Amino acid sequence: MEYQPYIEVDPQRRGGKACIKGTRIAVADILEMLGDGMSFSEIIDDYPDLNSTKIRAALSYAAAQQRKGRAA
Repeated sequence: MEYQPYIEVDPQRRGGKACIKGTRIAVADILEMLGDGMSFSEIIDDYPDLNSTKIRAALSYAAAQQRKGRAA
């Protein structure tokens, strides 16, 4: 999945962490929620700015960063 339309890194937002565009929701936040066992629908209920496409984009971004040897 192409994550570029959904992910941005802005040094002025969240200390330069990768976030969902137009939000302060970091990729790392989404990964943590998934790691804690939350489902996509539970995350979306808590964060209405998200949808399943944006969550999958966060996962794709994290995988790409891992392949590059960088932390998400």
